[in-house]
Amino acid sequence: MIGYITLGTNDLPRATAFYDALLGTLGAGRFMEEENYFVAWATAPEQPSVAVSVPFDKEPANVGNGTMVALVMESTEQVDNFYAKALELGATCEGKPGFRPEDATSGFYAGYFRDLDGNKLNAFCMVEA
Repeated sequence: MIGYITLGTNDLPRATAFYDALLGTLGAGRFMEEENYFVAWATAPEQPSVAVSVPFDKEPANVGNGTMVALVMESTEQVDNFYAKALELGATCEGKPGFRPEDATSGFYAGYFRDLDGNKLNAFCMVEA
């Protein structure tokens, strides 16, 4: 159902470097870009994509309260590695990887972080008992 998501940035070169490195760990690469405006990544052009963009209205980008982008992973190990890579690249922790609720041993497993512009993301997978 999701075609793409766009995250606002006030520093396109910095955001682009962050997402090149982070989304590259998932095999995603740039597939659309407009100089000084936006860049989009996907694993294939027909797959859902993530983009960063300077706001069209030329106003400063800001973080939406309650807005979060969730990226599906194939395993808990991939969640852990993706989350660690995000922090290595300068993201900040919003919740270490683990099951939610915390006392669960199967189900929803996620790690939460904020990118360099403060946008909230998570990497998650579903684990069967």
